[in-house]
Amino acid sequence: MTADGTPDEASETTSNATLESEYEPSPTKWVRDQVEAYERSGGREANTLRETGLPIVIVTTRGNHSDKVRKTPLMRVEHEGEYALVASYGGAPQHPVWYHNLTADPDAVTVQDGPAPFAASVRQLEGDERAVWWDRSVAAYPPYREYQAKTERQIPVLLASRRG
Repeated sequence: MTADGTPDEASETTSNATLESEYEPSPTKWVRDQVEAYERSGGREANTLRETGLPIVIVTTRGNHSDKVRKTPLMRVEHEGEYALVASYGGAPQHPVWYHNLTADPDAVTVQDGPAPFAASVRQLEGDERAVWWDRSVAAYPPYREYQAKTERQIPVLLASRRG
């Protein structure tokens, strides 16, 4: 917070929750730039994955080791107000760091799909429920199928649901 009590870059505030910690931008330039442009414009700019034209959301978590606020653009997979967060990491053999942040503190998350973020809780999907959301995810972003073929791990699918 700044001296007058308004949020600054080190504080993430939503109507339902606060992630207060130092914000550490991504070390990857295009990710930093996309997050900054998306947030600055209320989601009107930088709202697709690079040149694909496919929509993204911004997911904010708290680092499970650093305790710093982290922001990650993820593919937009929305159904009836809930969002699949697909931990594909491009088919790498390990899970992305943000996956570990979410599983360590599943209530310390916001999702921004448009002008304002909302507080969410996440849970990992299994069985038939995962299969339904996996199909939705592949429909939204077909390369997920290729990513799964590249790795021996089952790519986790988490579900973000609005809190409050």
